[in-house]
Amino acid sequence: MFMLAAIPARSQQADRTIEEIKAESLVRAERGAYPLGGLDVADVREALATITTRDPDEWARAWSAVGDRYMAAAKADPAKADANYLRAWRLYAFGQWPAPTSPGKQAAYEKAVAAYLQHAAAFDPPLEVVRIPFEGSAIVGYFRRPKNADHPLPVVIGISGLDSRKENVAETYAALLPHGIAFFAIESPGTGQTPLKASPTAERIYAHVIDYLASRPDIDRTRILVHGQSFGAYWAAKIAHTERARLAGVVAQSPAVHTYYQADYFRPSLYTREYLFDRLPAYLNVYGTKTIDELTTVLATMSLKTEGLIGQPTAPLFIVGGVKDTQVPIADLDLLIHSGTEPREAWINPVGGHMGREAKGWTDPVIFREVVLPWLVRKAGVAVVRFPG
Repeated sequence: MFMLAAIPARSQQADRTIEEIKAESLVRAERGAYPLGGLDVADVREALATITTRDPDEWARAWSAVGDRYMAAAKADPAKADANYLRAWRLYAFGQWPAPTSPGKQAAYEKAVAAYLQHAAAFDPPLEVVRIPFEGSAIVGYFRRPKNADHPLPVVIGISGLDSRKENVAETYAALLPHGIAFFAIESPGTGQTPLKASPTAERIYAHVIDYLASRPDIDRTRILVHGQSFGAYWAAKIAHTERARLAGVVAQSPAVHTYYQADYFRPSLYTREYLFDRLPAYLNVYGTKTIDELTTVLATMSLKTEGLIGQPTAPLFIVGGVKDTQVPIADLDLLIHSGTEPREAWINPVGGHMGREAKGWTDPVIFREVVLPWLVRKAGVAVVRFPG
């Protein structure tokens, strides 16, 4: 599955109306597609029935009301608490989607984190909430290690995207534990609980994370890997260059590299129907900008080519994506694949969109299980399943 053709961005003139958002949300929920994977269709119908405008606080209230019911059920019935905390987390998280751009969405985000940590309280092995001191604040991440491991372990740093969070990463990366691999879930700059907005120097967050992991006696500092998804893939691709000596391998899944950051690409692609809605507000929030003109000025400074990194040595790099991606151009993946001096590995779905996903078949969970996970296991030097979770 490998093609090197570039395709033009599929442009739209405006974002979806609220009725279009509701209809598309239901379609995606029914097929388990991003960003509604894991949500119960009946819960989706219930929340959507009370939404009549694009007001972000109304959106947050609708999803939070359904989530509140599951939180109450969790407290009333301890035997079913974990399942209800999980459902509540997914509902609150979608209530703040794609970014906490209003007081109501911020409240939904805080409820989502609290619900997830209630869910995580039942984990065995446990989830450790890590706070790394950083420039007067703290980097917050989730760490889990395989149960009963008695020697230093490989670890994967999982970086979430524009609208996913470290909680999503932690759920997905539990699949690493039976392979004897620990993980550290963290967000992209400007999202979740990260202490910095996105900027050309914000990758220093990840240098501190690597420092922290390398200092832990239960981690093998020679086997630190990274997987970045979407916006997180940009940071993964960047630190594959800047931290190459300390990384055993990097997966960049749909990384923006250069073309994406040019205004003549970004503006026409902004309202692609591949993205559900509010991509512009989410990006304004991530960069701390107020207008699209201000945003595109900042974006122009983010290009890895402009920064002189493209062509430089990297850690072992695995590039994953889809030719029909209308959010990140395939040209950016091609540039990364064809640069540098060491061989690159790639998995490119010629009919896949963003992240390489399709409506059916190559969905996000399948790509992680069949493509990303085996590569991480191989680069971690783990040959067999050794631990029970």
